[in-house]
Amino acid sequence: MLKLNINGKDHDVGVPADTPLLWVLRDELGLTGTKYGCGMSLCGACTVHVDGQPVRACVVPVSALAGKRIVTVEAIGEDATGKAVQMAWVALGVPQCGYCQAGQIMSATALLKEKPRPTDAEIDTAMAGNICRCGTYGRIRAAIKRAAGESGAAP
Repeated sequence: MLKLNINGKDHDVGVPADTPLLWVLRDELGLTGTKYGCGMSLCGACTVHVDGQPVRACVVPVSALAGKRIVTVEAIGEDATGKAVQMAWVALGVPQCGYCQAGQIMSATALLKEKPRPTDAEIDTAMAGNICRCGTYGRIRAAIKRAAGESGAAP
């Protein structure tokens, strides 16, 4: 049994140590907001936070996560920055199909926690690993800037 702290709660999971976190979240715990996209850490759909850093859940084995704090999109709105990002996403109608948006929100929240007033170049760098097949990149950038303003920083 492995003990994982996910969204502030401890979970005992009985899976092989090399099981990717994504499958524990989705299949073992029913947290389906984190999406499977590519399985190779290339698209960002599976982004979660581990100790505050954006991590691709499809490639991280659960054995590497003992004693770490994992946050998924289901709980990101409990944080002021995460809530501001979610509100900006809704206000600007960012999603089209929506499949990638959980990962986009997780990456955007991590960016704003590290850089409350990001430049366009910093947004580009932080979001580069998140692919949106619908091409909503302009709305994503606008939502990040709006969230920066709502969380107390100038857009």
